[in-house]
Amino acid sequence: MPRDAFSHVDTWVFDLDNTLYPPEARLFDLIEVRMTNWVMQELKVDQPEADRLRRKYWHEHGTTLAGLMREHDIDPAPYLVDVHDISMDSLTPDPDLAAEIRSLPGRRIVYTNGCAPYAERVLAARGLSGLFDAVYGVEHADFLPKPDRAAFDKVFATDGLNPASAAMFEDDARNLSAPFEMGMRTVHVAPARQHAAHIDYHTDDLRGFLGRVKA
Repeated sequence: MPRDAFSHVDTWVFDLDNTLYPPEARLFDLIEVRMTNWVMQELKVDQPEADRLRRKYWHEHGTTLAGLMREHDIDPAPYLVDVHDISMDSLTPDPDLAAEIRSLPGRRIVYTNGCAPYAERVLAARGLSGLFDAVYGVEHADFLPKPDRAAFDKVFATDGLNPASAAMFEDDARNLSAPFEMGMRTVHVAPARQHAAHIDYHTDDLRGFLGRVKA
């Protein structure tokens, strides 16, 4: 991987879940349980139907929350508080990853489909607090989720970043399509490689990858 492929990058954008911590932590499994319970209670459906709707809305709208807002007009604020009220016990600090992120040239930001307070809790549990210039959640995109292009436009405009000099690190390959179209360097962070035109690079080792891209 040529270092000069990232020599122009002055803004490093990181997704949160399964990107800044390993999928083995299975944090999102806990969130999905709370999502299902929330849908059951709010929509008065049984667990199988709540699970079906959760998956359906994620597939069709980008997130379960987006589907609930568009199809049931739910208030996103209490939903975000409830579903992200999970234990961080499965996360451990990663000082080596922290060192690699700290040494990246330019601005470093987190952009997640979760909420920013949840992101801050995850960063603290991973020993990554204080390394990022900004942390953006779905609330900063007016609750529009990735992969919606308008969500990226909103967050990036708020941040003032120039996509042509930025890189995006993300575990969900579909969330790299809009950044690629905007001119960002895209990196898929996942155990399995996916081949797609909008994915520039793949890695299953974020820490090692970051160590190789710095000039």
